[in-house]
Amino acid sequence: MTPGTRPAVAPDSRARLRLWLRMLKSTRQVEAVLRDRFRTEFGTTLPRFDVMAALARYEGGLKMSALSGVLRVSNGNVTGIVDRLVDEGHVVRVQVPGDRRASLVRLTRRGQQEFARQAEAHARWIDELLTGFAPDEAETLAARFDAVSAKEEDA
Repeated sequence: MTPGTRPAVAPDSRARLRLWLRMLKSTRQVEAVLRDRFRTEFGTTLPRFDVMAALARYEGGLKMSALSGVLRVSNGNVTGIVDRLVDEGHVVRVQVPGDRRASLVRLTRRGQQEFARQAEAHARWIDELLTGFAPDEAETLAARFDAVSAKEEDA
């Protein structure tokens, strides 16, 4: 291939590539807005919200390795965030009976209340940012993206 030329790509493939690039651009823009709003309105970060959201789904708590798995990030990434949430009183570490090295991480009552406040704002922000999608259109797109995720998880 000579400089400045493009590889031969089927028109269907090119359309899917353009879709991916637009999805990526939109995702980054929405994420930037969310990061800014969490910082300015709650003095927190999107990753902290993500950790609290994961823990809110597991009332009994999660081991750090399970929390990392749910979030699809490394243990190292989660450890610092959990440390800060513990310092703020939003999360507590509880020793796993029979396993000196393992602990469960779970939201405190204060953490549950703070997460509820943040989750309400997050839902409003997402609704505002994606208001151009009718509910049925959003459901259809969500189902299509779920199918992509399921296909990759089966691989």
